[in-house]
Amino acid sequence: MTKWRPSPRQLGQAVERLRDELAPQTLLAEVQRVWPAAVGAGIAAQAKPTAERAGVLVVSCSASVWAQELDLMAPAIVERLNQTLAGQRIARLRCVTVPPIEGKNRPAKGKSR
Repeated sequence: MTKWRPSPRQLGQAVERLRDELAPQTLLAEVQRVWPAAVGAGIAAQAKPTAERAGVLVVSCSASVWAQELDLMAPAIVERLNQTLAGQRIARLRCVTVPPIEGKNRPAKGKSR
């Protein structure tokens, strides 16, 4: 027998609950969830946390300029992440540049526009 609800639940609340239940319970998953709030939308659009090992968070950046900038901002970012995560869980950032994907906004080698 099912429970009777006086009114339907909002879809957003149900999806958020399902997302939380299905998300992996790892430090990387937690960081990925709080990343936009910790660094802001501008940085989050250009850099994503992609790996974590022994407190070192690997952040993949869209360009080397972003990797250099985040290296300079690393102490502040680590502090904000640890405050958001409630503990000293991230020790440092390692910022890397992700090579562009062939064919995405670029012609293939040997081809001209």
